[in-house]
Amino acid sequence: MDGYQALGKVLTEMTPDEVIKVITDSGLRGRGGGGFPTGTKWAFAAAQPKGKKYVACNADEGDPGAFMDRSILEGDPHALIEAMAIAGYAIGADEGYVYVRAEYPIAIERLEIAIKQAREYGLLGNDIFGTGFNFDITIRFGAGAFVCGEETALMTSIEGNRGEPRPRPPFPAVKGLFGKPTILNNVETYANIAQIILNGAEWFASMGTEKSKGTKVFALGGKITNTGLVEVPMGTTLREIIEEIGGGIPNGKKFKAAQTGGPSGGCIPASLIDTPIDYNNLLEIGSMMGSGGLIVMDEDTCMVDIARFFLDFTVDESCGKCTPCRIGTKRLLEYLDKIIEGKATLEDLDTLEELCYHIKKASLCGLGQTAPNPVVSTLRYFRDEYIAHIVDKKCPAGVCKSLLSFEIVADKCKGCSACSRVCPADAISGVIKQPFVIDKNKCIKCGACIEKCKFNAIVKK
Repeated sequence: MDGYQALGKVLTEMTPDEVIKVITDSGLRGRGGGGFPTGTKWAFAAAQPKGKKYVACNADEGDPGAFMDRSILEGDPHALIEAMAIAGYAIGADEGYVYVRAEYPIAIERLEIAIKQAREYGLLGNDIFGTGFNFDITIRFGAGAFVCGEETALMTSIEGNRGEPRPRPPFPAVKGLFGKPTILNNVETYANIAQIILNGAEWFASMGTEKSKGTKVFALGGKITNTGLVEVPMGTTLREIIEEIGGGIPNGKKFKAAQTGGPSGGCIPASLIDTPIDYNNLLEIGSMMGSGGLIVMDEDTCMVDIARFFLDFTVDESCGKCTPCRIGTKRLLEYLDKIIEGKATLEDLDTLEELCYHIKKASLCGLGQTAPNPVVSTLRYFRDEYIAHIVDKKCPAGVCKSLLSFEIVADKCKGCSACSRVCPADAISGVIKQPFVIDKNKCIKCGACIEKCKFNAIVKK
């Protein structure tokens, strides 16, 4: 429905400047994480001298738990193709590249079919709609490098080189792909373009908040009843998403925190559940929009462990080009490991915090600059958990194995021996119909005994 009507309208009724003005007036901001105004980015590239220019699309989507772009590529790839052609007309480009992660075989197959169909119908290629406008699209596959979500690293990868970021300025709108002016937006950003052209800037700007217009798609996951993709107007509160759309936390557990923005984002505590979600509000509370991953955590989640989980991912994904990210994130991870193992001191906590600051300030690209965010946000809102790990040698959530001990409550134990039969370390002994005991020196803290016990007689301390 309405397929390529926006492209037809643009090519036959509008000038490139008019297209850019509509996108600018709509207030559309980049949905890939940065939130940069799309119209402004296009205007920068359009202002460059005439010559070879490129339109690029980030469909790499490397955030754990994120699959917003995948749903668009699999469900409506023509929306992306049409939008990239419109962008090409607006900035004076005749060639586009879609950088899509190779782990999306169905998305790639459908995008290839859509590009072939568009060429057959004369919607890509030479003299589109008989207007003399030429535009075509090429697909490039990402090899799974998270750093290629950064625009200059992505372009370096498209060029056939190792995916490493380049210093900015010059920005891609001036010197991007193959050294030519380039605009790069992600799939979800492009998916809004045709509708804005057809319905007008005012229609799009009527949704959302003053500084964050339109809607946003989130991949809702974690400890939540209803998982999947949700599209909500900007400014919708976290409570509405979790309780009304997500159906709340399962098993009667309490909501503890939500992680937005993937490994680059931060953790939002339960006390801020009524925060309206938009670009500015999330930055204010120490998180970020990111591409739209939203992972929900309940009371059984250890926030130190969560910070370590995301940092471990970032350490693996660092390209290694700059020292603050390559070495700094590794040191951060080592300090978190010490805390989780109960071997850290309060001085280590101070060093951890200081190191976060230096990594954020000195790293070359967005990966390193945002890598400490999960640590910084959990320190800000859940410092008491860090203190408990360091001072009390306890994990309040009962997650960190090094700080756990398993005990059998004698009054509850029926002496059935079920726990001892499943213990892989032979750490549980006793006499039938008498309370059993756990040898803490042998216990490997696997939790198999707790799962097997029908009388809730085994506790973690």
